[in-house]
Amino acid sequence: MIPKSLGRLEPVNLREYWQDEARDFTNWLAEEQNLGLLSDALGMELELEGVEVAVGPYKADIVARDVSSDIRVVIENQLEKTNHDHLGKVLTYASGLDATTMIWIAKEFSEEHRRAFDFINEQASPNLQCYGIEIELWRIGESAPAPNFKIISRPNDYTSEIKADATSSELTEANALYLDLWN
Repeated sequence: MIPKSLGRLEPVNLREYWQDEARDFTNWLAEEQNLGLLSDALGMELELEGVEVAVGPYKADIVARDVSSDIRVVIENQLEKTNHDHLGKVLTYASGLDATTMIWIAKEFSEEHRRAFDFINEQASPNLQCYGIEIELWRIGESAPAPNFKIISRPNDYTSEIKADATSSELTEANALYLDLWN
C-alpha cells in the first residue's frame, strides 16, 4: 500500500483574519460556537453574559459565566504580545465585576506576564483563578484557518487542594488519627 500524503500545518498571521481586536476578534470569540471552542480548551462551560460590558468608565471585552460552577468570568483579549496595559485591564474588570476567574488571551505571553498569572494562581487559588492563553491560527494548504487555544498559565488543582485542606476546620480521618496519637 502506498502511503497517502499528509498536509503541512502552516501558521496564519492573526491580523490576516482579524484586523481589529475589538470589532473582529472580540465579536468572533463571543459567538456561541467560538466560546464553545474556548470552553473545550479550558474544561469549562462558558455562557456569554455580555460584550464590552461597562466597568465604571471602562469596558470589559467579554463577560461570561461558567455554568458548571456558576462563576463569573472576565475575558480580556489582544492580538499582540501581552503588555502591562492589558494585565491592568483584566484585573480591573475582574474586581469591578466581582469575577473570580480571569482569562487573558493574547498572541504571545511574555515570561513576566505568565509568571504574574502563575503567582496569582499560587497565592489566591481556589478563590481567584487566572488562565493565560495564546491564540494561534493554523491551516493546511488552502484550507480555512483553524483556531488553537494554547494554555500558558492555569490554576494548579494540586496546590488548590492542599490550601483548601490546610484551611479546612474539619480534620481528615488521617489527621484525626495523628492528633489522637500525639495527644
